[in-house]
Amino acid sequence: MSPAVQTVAADNNGVFKSHKKNKKNKKKNVNVNTPSSLGKRKADDDFTKEKPNKKKSKKKSQLTTDSDNDDNKVVAVENGVADGGSSGIIGGDSYLSDSRFDQCSVSPLSLKGIKDAGYEKMTIVQEATLPVILKGKDVLAKAKTGTGKTVAFLLPSIEAVVKSPPSDRNQLRKPILVLIICPTRELACQAAAEAAKLLKYHPTIGAQAVIGGTNLSVEQKRIQKNPCQILVATPGRLRDHINSTDGFPSRLMGVKTLVLDEADHLLDMGFRKDIDKIIAAVPKQRQTLMFSATIPDGVHQVCKIALKKDFEFINTVQEGSEETHAKVRQMHLIAPLDKHFSLLYVILKEHIADDVDYKVLVFCTTAMVTRLVADLLGRLNLNVREIHSRKPQSYRTRVSDEFRKSKRLILVTSDVSARGVDYPDVSLVVQVGLPADKQQYIHRLGRTGRKGKEGQGILLLAPWEEFFLDSAKDLPIGKAPVPS
Repeated sequence: MSPAVQTVAADNNGVFKSHKKNKKNKKKNVNVNTPSSLGKRKADDDFTKEKPNKKKSKKKSQLTTDSDNDDNKVVAVENGVADGGSSGIIGGDSYLSDSRFDQCSVSPLSLKGIKDAGYEKMTIVQEATLPVILKGKDVLAKAKTGTGKTVAFLLPSIEAVVKSPPSDRNQLRKPILVLIICPTRELACQAAAEAAKLLKYHPTIGAQAVIGGTNLSVEQKRIQKNPCQILVATPGRLRDHINSTDGFPSRLMGVKTLVLDEADHLLDMGFRKDIDKIIAAVPKQRQTLMFSATIPDGVHQVCKIALKKDFEFINTVQEGSEETHAKVRQMHLIAPLDKHFSLLYVILKEHIADDVDYKVLVFCTTAMVTRLVADLLGRLNLNVREIHSRKPQSYRTRVSDEFRKSKRLILVTSDVSARGVDYPDVSLVVQVGLPADKQQYIHRLGRTGRKGKEGQGILLLAPWEEFFLDSAKDLPIGKAPVPS
């Protein structure tokens, strides 16, 4: 059965008033001494604001298009291209409705793009939000990751561009009509890749991604040279362009649609001031869409300055519905810090022996620890890749795409992969060290057990970190048997 969808229209004071729409809805002993740096427990620098990369890139920017002869449908990321291939965004915990995309009032060319992308029926999130957004209303949508929310804001955004009058051909700096803000580089690349697919039959509309960790001057030239009606950006890099790119602020004055994706995550990462500046940099007369997995007080505060007073709150998370993490078999291990690596190795070897098509995510607390763990596991002949903030964006994009498409692979990562990024068929998530809070634990765990498949999660803590279990008493985290 499909979950109920709750639509809430805010009154003139911005207060939510709700009404519900019911939708049809073999084991090996290993003794490995752990290096002392594994004992560090601090926040990863993935959660700090992005800084411009001052180092000049040695490689030229690569542009990926749907065909070699057409650079209008560009989604380019310097040295790490987000192509128009399958991004996996619709996957995950999506629930399909009975409604079809051809029932929406969108252009025939957009429908052709949707069909070619392999989408016929809408997800529950899309069914609930698309009609409202297409009417021009501001929307705050509460939606879990992997429910098709990216298409829910991309399709109406494309329609807004289609309906806009053509810009003056002689205009040197053409306006940006749609601005999409994502909290991480990986999410921005996924959204841009999804846009490329939907724009297949709109040859004059371009979608570009600007993200930290890439060469700023190359981006400046690219967004000036190629069509850029739709811009997907991370907050830090957008700030760089506002401050450093000639004519960029004036281009933002053409924005008709502003999208804040993963709004709660944007706030968690400390981007509140940047959000305020972004809102101030675009016209007041615009449509604003906010999508968020949770609605904490911070998101309510942003609503007051970003959304019109008569915005609609659409809740697609049914109260009491079973979350993905509740379906995942969860266990914990308490062990001295110097035993963590040897335990991790045995856990991985046992899992590989049990599952021939294993696909494992190992979360570490810092970029340094991530790098060290990946290096040691590789030296022990495990098939390992690593992603963290100290790797260049081109590498992160390539490894992320490889892991998404592969089996029999272990990805050791910092929290850059904890949320939003959809990796299908992950069989095990191991969290080494204390999560920042329960929500971070859940977001990490959410990479497995998707699409109704079984998953497993193991949390490895030091004795002084055991207090975390008290804060997560409502989660079914059992005690794991100590690996032999």
